Amino acid sequence: MLITGRYPPPIFGFTEGVLRWSWRVAFYALVLGCDKYPPFKFESDPSYPADLSIDYPWRLSRGLVLVKWWLLAIPHYLVLAVFSGRTVTLDSHGHGWGSWPGGGAEYGYGRVGPGLIGLLVLFAAISLLFRRVYPGGIFDFMMGMERWGYRVSAYVLLLRDEYPPFRLDQGGEDPGGPAEAADRPDRTGEPPARPA
Repeated sequence: MLITGRYPPPIFGFTEGVLRWSWRVAFYALVLGCDKYPPFKFESDPSYPADLSIDYPWRLSRGLVLVKWWLLAIPHYLVLAVFSGRTVTLDSHGHGWGSWPGGGAEYGYGRVGPGLIGLLVLFAAISLLFRRVYPGGIFDFMMGMERWGYRVSAYVLLLRDEYPPFRLDQGGEDPGGPAEAADRPDRTGEPPARPA
């Protein structure tokens, strides 16, 4: 990316697939969003109730590649760490790393407690157990936090240059969702021509 300003398409597809699969597993096991077991595949699956898609960037900033995954993401790390009940620690180089709602790997956050997200999932589990109903407000909040976390994941994994917004997009379809598949370019050619 530093040389060409482009994300290698095969690596982009693999990274997007891993995020998609991890989102399905999180939706099933952490959010308790459905009873349908997540499929073992990286490809999009319209039959599963949780899916993730990231539009391929045709040009990426060469300079941002060096700072966005650690320095520019620190404000997001801090806010998401508070919601997830984790502490933010820095590695030996002073870089912030960690896991937040929406993915990422366990690098430098220490567990403090269940956090707001853990408590809300516990309340949802109790409601599901006794009332067989997922409280709508809790589900909407969880979806908002997961969307936020996955946007941050896409940013710090260098998949996009757009800085993730500090907002909860709650419930229903993602209002900032991906373009329709017909409008999406393939990753080996050029973007499709758009009418003027």
